[in-house]
Amino acid sequence: MDVNAVLTSVKSGEMDIKEAEELLKKLPYEDLGYAKIDHHRKVRQGFEEVIYCQGKETGHLVGICRRMALERINVLGTRATKEQAEAVCREIPAFTYEPVSRLLKAEFQKTEKIGKIVVCTGGTADIPVAEEAAGAAEFFGTSVTRLFDVGVAGIHRLLRNLEVFEGVNCVVAVAGMEGALPGVVAGLVDVPVIAVPTSVGYGASFGGLSALLTMINSCANGITVVNIDNGYGAGYVATQINRLAVGGNEKNQ
Repeated sequence: MDVNAVLTSVKSGEMDIKEAEELLKKLPYEDLGYAKIDHHRKVRQGFEEVIYCQGKETGHLVGICRRMALERINVLGTRATKEQAEAVCREIPAFTYEPVSRLLKAEFQKTEKIGKIVVCTGGTADIPVAEEAAGAAEFFGTSVTRLFDVGVAGIHRLLRNLEVFEGVNCVVAVAGMEGALPGVVAGLVDVPVIAVPTSVGYGASFGGLSALLTMINSCANGITVVNIDNGYGAGYVATQINRLAVGGNEKNQ
């Protein structure tokens, strides 16, 4: 049953709103042959479908972006190369590209920034992953404060910026090498900390595995760990936590 049929049934009284809502959540995707676009993901999950650009043929990526843009919904692509982004932006001028985070996006609807999270890094080399997290969170409507290069090699840098964490709903801590930053931060704040290991480091860091294991084994409470270099995943979860916190605060007022 398509959307028009559902709405017609509701209008005629043949279907109640609750039943229609359940049907809309299960509507079929749009099949392009090389991709199946989930236009109704926001109905089910509260977030639009996000495009993972890495590894996609440029022509396929352009086609997906064009079709999603026609729906006038906000579109986010992650891990886009410069060449992919240039092709998409050339064909669809509504898109913009951020080379540090490698985020490709088109924003047709203004998203109000609510709440507050902090995205911090151990070092400057971790910034690309941190910007992916921050950019994704901002795209979905979260107010983000950035605090970069406050790793344990000079922990006074972190301790002199503790006021940044006041009133936040979540912290995303991004670090490579031994990955100690999230554990330190979690011992200083009273909100959830999302730890993001990065592949930054010398040989024995094993491409981020050392940082991942440190974060998983942290003795500090309140830490959740995402995959290596997964800034997007951290930004997504941080936004969910932020929304819950904002909603809870509004209910308590």
